[in-house]
Amino acid sequence: MTETAPDLDRLRGDAPPRNHDARTIAALTANPGCARRGLMDAAGVDKDAVARHLGFPAPFGQSQFAITRGNAFEAQVKADGCAELLTLLRERLGLDVAEVAYDDLEVVAGNEGRELRHTRTRRLLARALETGEGTLFDHPLLRLEIAGRLAYLEPDVIAFQVRGRLHVIEIKSFAVVDGQAEPEQVAAAARQSAVYVLALRRLAAELGHDPERVSHEVFLVCPENFSNRPTATPLDVRPQLAVLERQLARLTRVDTILEALPGDLVFEPGEALAESVRAVEARYAPECMAGCEMALFCRDEARACGATGALGRSIRDDLGGVDTIATALALADGSLHPSDDLAETAAQLRAAARLRDEALLAARGGTA
Repeated sequence: MTETAPDLDRLRGDAPPRNHDARTIAALTANPGCARRGLMDAAGVDKDAVARHLGFPAPFGQSQFAITRGNAFEAQVKADGCAELLTLLRERLGLDVAEVAYDDLEVVAGNEGRELRHTRTRRLLARALETGEGTLFDHPLLRLEIAGRLAYLEPDVIAFQVRGRLHVIEIKSFAVVDGQAEPEQVAAAARQSAVYVLALRRLAAELGHDPERVSHEVFLVCPENFSNRPTATPLDVRPQLAVLERQLARLTRVDTILEALPGDLVFEPGEALAESVRAVEARYAPECMAGCEMALFCRDEARACGATGALGRSIRDDLGGVDTIATALALADGSLHPSDDLAETAAQLRAAARLRDEALLAARGGTA
């Protein structure tokens, strides 16, 4: 990590680093083989700014209204040392919270520096795990290793200790109506919460404690029906944790990517930016459109070169080492002789081509 840090800093040019959050880490693990995203995220490159400069602005983003509403709801829930939240946990979930201690870790003695905040987070959570002291820890600053480099997490979340175990409390502004919330929003909250749970578990392990002291059960707090009255729901994130740990382990290491790149590569605005981005291999799939700021640029690139990834991740994976649509078609019609490692894939493509021809013939009534 230390050896690659200067090279990663160089990639940004004069721009300050952008830090990961739970959303970007959850999205990153959805495509662990993408060297382009892995490198840009590890270096803290502002992918949104790069995409806009290239003429391919990100196709997603949260509205200012949603951000304002979310901030107001969070402030309401956390007001007066989280008094409303504690009442909710006691009454709605029946938790026995005998003593309450609240620690706000967003600012330490007027200092917002990451190292100082992380040090205080470690100290307070170490004490909590050792003695059981402390109930609510607001904005703990966590760290997680991503592609061989530590990323700081600045979660809008609370670590809640009850009966000797830490729980993540995730506050979201989407509504729970008649006990049901939008499944996609709940799934996204579960993936983000899993990132926090994993970071807390790794911190517990660093401190010499059983990672299981951090529960896989997350408390999701949302507005109930169409009011601002909060409601809390337990959320089991074990499936998301399993996927997250597996995908993080598969991420291409940044130092491996750097070895194959020019020593003067930099992602700075200018005429050479597109060339610099293309120098790093991407692994585009349509699913990237939901979570990566570079998706439109990479889609345009994949279409231009006829990459199989543009057809979808499942098709690309089924085709194995066949990188382009033209190669797949040539293998299917027999005009290209496959290498030994592509012999089985070629046979499957020829069989699929025969089935397609038979289906088209049947649709025309059996006439040539």
